[in-house]
Amino acid sequence: MKANILYIHSHDTGRYVQPYGFAVPTPNIQKLAEDGVLFTHAFCCAPTCSASRSALLTGQVPHSCGQFGLVNRGFQLRDRGKHIADFLQKEGYSTVSVGIHHVVKDPISCGYTKRLETQWSDKQFADKAVEFLNSSPSQPFFLSVGFINTHRQFLNAGASEDARYCAPPLPLPNTPEVRADMADFKASARVLDDYFGKVLTALKKNGLMENTIVICTTDHGISFPKMKCNLTDHGTGVMLIMRGQEGFSGGRICDALISQIDIFPTICDLIHIQKPGWLQGKSIFPLINGKVKEINDAVYSEVNFHAAYEPLRAVRTKRWKYIRRYTDYRHPIMANIDKSPSKDVLFKYGYSKHFLNNEELYDLIFDPNEAYNLLDSPSHSKTLEEMRGHLNKWMKKTHDPLLSGPIPAPETAILSNPQDFDPAEILMRREKRKGYE
Repeated sequence: MKANILYIHSHDTGRYVQPYGFAVPTPNIQKLAEDGVLFTHAFCCAPTCSASRSALLTGQVPHSCGQFGLVNRGFQLRDRGKHIADFLQKEGYSTVSVGIHHVVKDPISCGYTKRLETQWSDKQFADKAVEFLNSSPSQPFFLSVGFINTHRQFLNAGASEDARYCAPPLPLPNTPEVRADMADFKASARVLDDYFGKVLTALKKNGLMENTIVICTTDHGISFPKMKCNLTDHGTGVMLIMRGQEGFSGGRICDALISQIDIFPTICDLIHIQKPGWLQGKSIFPLINGKVKEINDAVYSEVNFHAAYEPLRAVRTKRWKYIRRYTDYRHPIMANIDKSPSKDVLFKYGYSKHFLNNEELYDLIFDPNEAYNLLDSPSHSKTLEEMRGHLNKWMKKTHDPLLSGPIPAPETAILSNPQDFDPAEILMRREKRKGYE
């Protein structure tokens, strides 16, 4: 019998969970890491929600699969037949979705045979997933369980964390407002972990764990300034833990460069089916069985549309990060930073007026926080040219439309003014989102 697949995922969590060394107690995710394989250098293809998820689920980068922006803002996946649910359904899988999907309005339209109807809350998502696992489901199945708890506004936040003893996220200042904001995230992550635990417990209780590939990940970095919607590691770095047969066990740590587009071909290898021709990633399996130490010389990421248009491209190797900005606007686009107390702090001190270079080069060994742009350093000119070449080659290979000029938004797109900082607009966006997720 082919292995079942549990794709359990969260919203805006980055790597800020316990097994990645942060002071965010998530014991269920920690236990999964101790039983499986944790990838320390896993990255999303885009630090925005729909684009990231679409890349993972189609095995193609966003500009190739056509997911240029958020589904709740009028953007759609180009070819739903390339979604892994549609692919696995044709391979005899029962494909089931519960919770957030965030790729199309209706998951049934991209290959899910069943959507577990429920109220819009993580508690209900967890309960429905457990109910499914308790029902002696026909096998094999692909079960997608998506949680929203660490998405702003942080749910169930504030009660269980003391902000006085809470460190801020890595790129942000240590102020009372940022500490309180992070305390709310930590409280929300604790609750998220509880829901993860309920699903994983049900999997084990029903005797399904040993024949199930568990893929635990998130869409992108946490929803703080300089993180989500940014192409530094703060925005693109994601948790990725896998547990299953064929070596995905034992509490192993893998330091190889991984892109989320590598997950689809890995699944194909693990369930022994031929990979579809459209995949752009590489299977992780050779890393796990010891045949190679790396599968990627570099990983790539992009931003197109979030609340506003912000075309960015980046390439990351083990040592270097190169980011290119395809816009004449050289200041932070405030509309693409989720409303938060941390955003208020930076805005108060003039963050909206900060100048941004059209190119950035960082040495990730000596500058892991990507704070010192080496663009104008004569001693790094050769590295700069090499990284430019890597990015140019990838964009040409993947037929990036940005090479031909600005990417047009569809007529259905709901876009903000780049400098929109109006809380009323944020509320409007949230109300519109309810009809899409």
